[in-house]
Amino acid sequence: MATSGTEPKVAHRALITGCVMLATLMQALDSTIANVALPYMQGSMSASADEITWVLTSYVIAAAIMTAPVGWMAVRFGRKKLYIVCLAGFTVTSMMCGAAQSLQQIVIFRLLQGMCGAALVPLAQATMLDIYPYSRRAQAMAIFSSGVTMGPLMGPTVGGYLTDWYSWRYVFYVNLPFGILAIVGLLLFMPNTGPKSGLKFSWSGFGMLALALGALQLVLDRGQVQDWFSSREIMIEAVLAGLGFYLFLVHMFTAEKPFLPPSLFRDRNFVASFVMIVCVSMVMLATSALLAPYLQNLAGYPVYTAGLSLSPRSFGTIASMFLAARLSKWIDQRKIMAAGLLVLGWALHAMSSWTPDVTEAQMIVTLIIQGFSIGLVFNPLAVIAFSTLPSNQRGDATALQALARNIGSAIGISVTSFTLERSAQSMHADIAAGITPFNRLLQHTGAAAQLYDPLVSRSAALLNQEITRQSQIIAYNNDFHMMAFVVVLPLLLILMMRRTVARG
Repeated sequence: MATSGTEPKVAHRALITGCVMLATLMQALDSTIANVALPYMQGSMSASADEITWVLTSYVIAAAIMTAPVGWMAVRFGRKKLYIVCLAGFTVTSMMCGAAQSLQQIVIFRLLQGMCGAALVPLAQATMLDIYPYSRRAQAMAIFSSGVTMGPLMGPTVGGYLTDWYSWRYVFYVNLPFGILAIVGLLLFMPNTGPKSGLKFSWSGFGMLALALGALQLVLDRGQVQDWFSSREIMIEAVLAGLGFYLFLVHMFTAEKPFLPPSLFRDRNFVASFVMIVCVSMVMLATSALLAPYLQNLAGYPVYTAGLSLSPRSFGTIASMFLAARLSKWIDQRKIMAAGLLVLGWALHAMSSWTPDVTEAQMIVTLIIQGFSIGLVFNPLAVIAFSTLPSNQRGDATALQALARNIGSAIGISVTSFTLERSAQSMHADIAAGITPFNRLLQHTGAAAQLYDPLVSRSAALLNQEITRQSQIIAYNNDFHMMAFVVVLPLLLILMMRRTVARG
């Protein structure tokens, strides 16, 4: 790679972009593609509902822990070498997951897959930032962000089809041809960067951060199952997470050679973008996690139809990514993000009034608008976060952004699952309290009077079933309404950001 002025001259830029995005899409897909296949894995492995969730938990914990040192490893071993090794490991461990014959095997293989896949997204972003000049960075981030956001959105749809048509094992086997294609392309076309053998690794800083991230992920993943802080396990994990983060911060600001450079957190644009990514990721993945069971359990959609109904959101995201890249030439990127956040809040508020009878047209239009808003936020955010950072900190910064997406997604799913269950229980009690012989609606003839007959057990069961259904509908509406307020903090953070001026 040669440079002329400020414009990097890169051979085979389009081919490198294609290979990088193929690897990014593989990793992003695997974060959600196995979700719909869990019941089939549970039967095949003879596992309990609690045990089979470790298939997801092991992957998420490993990816969260190994994301942090990606920047150091890319400099120490060379970005190209690290990228190819991690991509090859991700492909091989995917095949091992598909061939697993026991729960212990698949959990171990998913752990290894998460460790290998953690580097793919930050390395892809750093590569895209390097091979494109500043004047085309918004376009490059539109391509990158479309892969990162489309993967989790398409995962349930692709996983549902593969599981329904073939077997849950093909959820992992599907990575093989794309992995081989991406590896060959990177070997042939990606520019080589030499390793720096004298670079030292801060094991103490990494150990503290790994302890904090691993304990936090366990709290978020197992909190709902263990009834949160009434469980000794969750209390211990929460204490370890807090202690790990505290020791890591002390180490970072006092050590001679910390694990992460403190100057990263002195940059206003980067810090604000880090928090914004956490907030928007909470909404993005939690919405998919809520809508899939909503459509299947309450609206009666088959698994593949439910996944297909969520796909229009990806088209809105792709369209807005490239529109935002164009608009950033004439409009302040902070204004584009503010517009996207306001539209996202409106879409979530509109979803808070849905019932299972919502028409497909209304649902598709709202999801397209929601996807459109996410693209308006992520594209300028990916550009503005690096606008004031020096290039030598790009590796650590991209790793932290990937970590922010993982943490935000985990928090969003955990909080919405918790509030959904608690709200459903509360609404069930409130509705059931009004079902008495003194209720005038139940004293008249008709369906209600026939349904309420305490002497007939079948009538009582049907009545309880309807109360449960209505309470769940209200609980889902409450969750969407709560998520609409998540956009408030990112809107305030935009005021902290410095405006970037296009160069080149």
